[in-house]
Amino acid sequence: MAKKVVASLQKGAGKNYTKCLKLVKSEKTDAYVFKEEMILNAEVKDFFSKK
Repeated sequence: MAKKVVASLQKGAGKNYTKCLKLVKSEKTDAYVFKEEMILNAEVKDFFSKK
């Protein structure tokens, strides 16, 4: 099933998106969690610069 998702993202408009992971510290538990988003390639720098 994962192969279908990856294959569909490599065609057409899917090349314009990037899956980004960011390590963020939770305010409630002080544990680190991953923030994961599919964003446009042009917005990658903004994703990592904001808290």
